[in-house]
Amino acid sequence: MRRFIEAMREAGKVVDFEEPISTVYEAPKIASTTDDLVFFHDLEGMGRGVMNVTASRSSLALALGIPEREVVHRLAEKNYAGRTTDGGSLSMQAPALTELPVMKHYPLDAGRYLTSAVVYSAYGGTENASIHRMLVLDDDHLAARIVEGRHTHNLLSQALSEGESLPVAITIGTHPAVTFASCTRVPEGKEMMYAAELLGGEMPLYECPNGIRVPDAEIVLEGYIGGETTDEGPFVDITGTYDPVRQGPVITITGMHTKPDPIFHGILPGGNEHKILMGMPYEPKIFRAVAGVTRVRNVVLTTGGAGYLHAVIQVKKSTQGDAKNAIMAAFAAHTSLKHVVVIDEDIDPFDMEDVEYAVATRVRADRDVMIIEGVRGSSLDPCRTGDGVNVKMGIDATMVMGEEEKFIRAQWD
Repeated sequence: MRRFIEAMREAGKVVDFEEPISTVYEAPKIASTTDDLVFFHDLEGMGRGVMNVTASRSSLALALGIPEREVVHRLAEKNYAGRTTDGGSLSMQAPALTELPVMKHYPLDAGRYLTSAVVYSAYGGTENASIHRMLVLDDDHLAARIVEGRHTHNLLSQALSEGESLPVAITIGTHPAVTFASCTRVPEGKEMMYAAELLGGEMPLYECPNGIRVPDAEIVLEGYIGGETTDEGPFVDITGTYDPVRQGPVITITGMHTKPDPIFHGILPGGNEHKILMGMPYEPKIFRAVAGVTRVRNVVLTTGGAGYLHAVIQVKKSTQGDAKNAIMAAFAAHTSLKHVVVIDEDIDPFDMEDVEYAVATRVRADRDVMIIEGVRGSSLDPCRTGDGVNVKMGIDATMVMGEEEKFIRAQWD
């Protein structure tokens, strides 16, 4: 992560704060005012920290070494073919979670939350890496939100069914490519291979005393998840609204490893880094799905749509029905999508004013709007019903084929 911070500094995308900054509200408020990487050199005397590591598409493109407008195309070609190597073993010291500059972001939060931490687990020969929010309970316990049906939850269920605990390790402050890979739905156990591919083909992993392997990180925690649960939440999620209190598993931390003068990484809940990491990993998946029904040019999950609920899909139609097929393919690829707009090649999918122009001038509601009722939606959408069912909308904002002359836009050569 330190190398990436320096790359961001060379690109003029780092704002330094040398004066003491509070971890309660103040640092999160500062991060909310910019998409640049903010580097806090004194977080209440507890150490250094960064936020907004990848709070813009350009920052993530820099981390991945891909031109910004080519990110989706290039990621859609990846095949999880990277290689991990043996980096040796890590030694551990006694955990001291309350000595880390963990932030409380909003007034109604349940407490201080780890928001960038990647959780690595392994059971029955299968490894997994994914991000989970975690509430600090004391020096050696966390309460985690582990979504039912996701891979970590499945591994935990397997371990508990055998009367065992699930060994885990947690990293804070990894290279953004590792964070991105951990947010991406990849074939089972391929997260670190994907990260290695994003980093050029090879990446070392270091073994914790409990056998869990992790990549390079500023802070590494090791421990296990057993059968104990406790209240977790409230917590602000992707839409900027509070997620309710739930019962979540307790993670017992048994050891901690840090670099000298470690740099803590915090993600602002509901901020643009949160949205980028939630949404952009789905864009290649949607791209590939839409490519199966028409000629797709680009896919953008918009920050105005919480980085997760709204997609803009740019296509070149071959038949008049292609846009509607693209809408259905997108909904199938990313079931949390709520609204999809399909546009032509002359509309910029990264410019929401241009997209609105397409909706204003190319959409006739009785013909071009699809309403789909009674379908699964996102659990993060405040409009959801108790059983998770929602209503989705697709908008065909493309020109009618054969009538393109009506839509020619005035321009100078």
